[in-house]
Amino acid sequence: MAIAGGGCVAWRRPLLALLMGLAWPLGASAQPVPPGFTPFNKPQFGTGVHTQPIEKNGPVSFTADQIVYDRDNGLVTATGHVEAWQNDHVLRADKIVYDRNTDVVAATGHVVLLEPDGEVLFSDYAELTAGMREAVMRGMRSAMQENARLAANGGRRTDGVSNEMSRVVYSACTLCKDDPSKPPVWQLRAYSAVDDLDEKRIKFQDATMEILGVPIFYLPYVSTPDSTVKRESGFLAPDAGTNTFIGAFLALPYYYVIDKSSDITITPWLDSTDQPQLETDYRQRFNNGSINIETAIAYDEGAMQGLFFGKGDFSLDENWRYGFNVNEASSANYLRDFLIPGYGNDVLSSTTYLEGFGQGAYSRLDTQFYQGLLNIVNNAELPYVMPRYLYDYVGTPDELGGYVTFNGGGFNVLRFLGTDTQRINGTPSYNLPEMGPMGQEWNFMARLYAAGYEASSLNQIPNFSRYSSATEAQLWPVVAAKMNWPFSRTDGNATTVLEPITQFVVRPNGNGITPVDLIPNEDSIDPLFTDANLFSINRMPGIDRLGGGLRADLGMHFAWFDGAHTFDALIGQSYRSQTEYQIWGPGTGLGGNISDIVGRAYFQPSDWFDIAYRFRLNHDTMQTEFNDTTIGIGPDYFRVTLGYIYSNIDPFYYYNQLPSFTLPPGTPIYQGYFFPRNEVLLGAQTKFGNWRLGGYIQENMALNEPVAYGLNGGYEDDCTIIAFNYFDLFTDYNGISNVKALMINITFKTLGQFGFPLM
Repeated sequence: MAIAGGGCVAWRRPLLALLMGLAWPLGASAQPVPPGFTPFNKPQFGTGVHTQPIEKNGPVSFTADQIVYDRDNGLVTATGHVEAWQNDHVLRADKIVYDRNTDVVAATGHVVLLEPDGEVLFSDYAELTAGMREAVMRGMRSAMQENARLAANGGRRTDGVSNEMSRVVYSACTLCKDDPSKPPVWQLRAYSAVDDLDEKRIKFQDATMEILGVPIFYLPYVSTPDSTVKRESGFLAPDAGTNTFIGAFLALPYYYVIDKSSDITITPWLDSTDQPQLETDYRQRFNNGSINIETAIAYDEGAMQGLFFGKGDFSLDENWRYGFNVNEASSANYLRDFLIPGYGNDVLSSTTYLEGFGQGAYSRLDTQFYQGLLNIVNNAELPYVMPRYLYDYVGTPDELGGYVTFNGGGFNVLRFLGTDTQRINGTPSYNLPEMGPMGQEWNFMARLYAAGYEASSLNQIPNFSRYSSATEAQLWPVVAAKMNWPFSRTDGNATTVLEPITQFVVRPNGNGITPVDLIPNEDSIDPLFTDANLFSINRMPGIDRLGGGLRADLGMHFAWFDGAHTFDALIGQSYRSQTEYQIWGPGTGLGGNISDIVGRAYFQPSDWFDIAYRFRLNHDTMQTEFNDTTIGIGPDYFRVTLGYIYSNIDPFYYYNQLPSFTLPPGTPIYQGYFFPRNEVLLGAQTKFGNWRLGGYIQENMALNEPVAYGLNGGYEDDCTIIAFNYFDLFTDYNGISNVKALMINITFKTLGQFGFPLM
């Protein structure tokens, strides 16, 4: 077999060529110090600068403690710290002897060759004969990049184009300091190896891979490019394993170099259920960008299936770039069967784009479309955004210290089944930060939301409006003032901060248009009120739903820390002059005049314990409506994590099945909407030496059933990585539940990675 790529070891020809070049000026001179002697301008080893190759007949500069020429016997002897160099290749030895009568060059005693790329070659003895085209080396050892090492009992150069080595051992593992005779974690042993200088390949024969000194598998022949080759066609490491859906399988990728800027990997899959697959991965680089195209075709589940994943990014100039990211597959089950990334997602997304960057400005024009992967997802209801335009601008401060911002754009959303929406919008804003006389931090803001809409099929998903179409606009001015007033006290190493926060927002009543369901909702479908958006001017993710009336937001921030311990907390509430049930919907905590109470707390009393808690409490009953808690216990070598999340509603149920929020709470159609999300996650992670191990359990408390179990771990040292990941998924995915998967990856550093997926 042949393995493409780098990470292999060769007996480097520069040593032999350097000895050949060294012999020429010495033999051509009858002086104690040859004319070619130039002890200056010695190369700086390891600079990484591009260097010239060895010249077989070129001059060599060298130094030595002593140089003697024996005229009677025709011997030139250099002894004592002999160092010779040519074109940034450096040779060191205790002694070098050139016999003019036999044309033999011999280097003895701590022979060392330093290569510009960082490789170091050691030998006990090196001898060159037959016009310097034949050579013999004894006791070869090589230290290369990435900690790789090679050793051989001996080596021979034949006709100047082939280096043969016997009894070769290769590894990237560091030997045990206490017992160097102990076998490394892994090593490749070969009876012989040939470095073909014309083909630039190293060919191993009778090779055995040993793990901790135990032979694991045997390869009669292995071929790989030498370290001078950056890209080389050939077979890559295979993937093999078992799969619940396609049985035992074998994937054998072949890497083919097309030219200097492009290559392709072709991977045939064979499996025990006679469902073969052919996969290709094409890559090409250009002066202004790159593309990567993945395709596959397979016979799976009784039909022909396939995929197309394409990605490209290009630069027009220093300010503009464009590209695409297209992802399409025949089915989710096909992705699952062949372990293709993307399985497990609800949808595959695709986009094309053009974007520009300026001084404080960003502009983007793109298209977006989606493919549903779940049986419950109707592709006809998914949007096609063709096109969308975004523009953002942040100005420089004026004389008062204020600055202007602008956010605008537009989009065209099309659905085969559902609402079609066209929108154009712009939101200019002026912000003025000020410092008060008593340490108050003020921020004054004036903003205008402006948007125009054209919509059809409003009575379908996702709006379910009472109206079938609409042509509307909203012009919504907002003025706000926010004050942070921090009080700080330091006592020894401890600092305490107490910070009241107030914000007043003035807006027109309503939502800019009445009734609200004349405005199509494309970007504000998922409302969530927490401490994160307590002081946001618009608490919705987008601008299709805007709150109205006078509003006051109050909060208190408290923090204490002394370098080793930390406590940070925030609690707050919002008050409004009018209700907003039509905008926020029931159960969100923002429908009435008084909002729910939101807050967060983070406490770290020591390095081995911390807790983060976020909450929303019903302002009337103080019942928990939202809870997100994470607890970490233990040091790094054994850490336990507990996570808990609770939400009283799931708004996505509404947008799939409810006609409007005008129905009162308690109506049967709200049954799915008010079904809570209630999950707990328990995980643990441990590290000891080079080993790590972790696991997790996720439970659905609302349904009293497991969601997923998982286990992961591995081992890593200087030359080896072993990793595994196992999970058991209990939730239903396309009609299949209790899906199990096990992935084992073994990486021999400098050699390659081997994956064993088991399902």
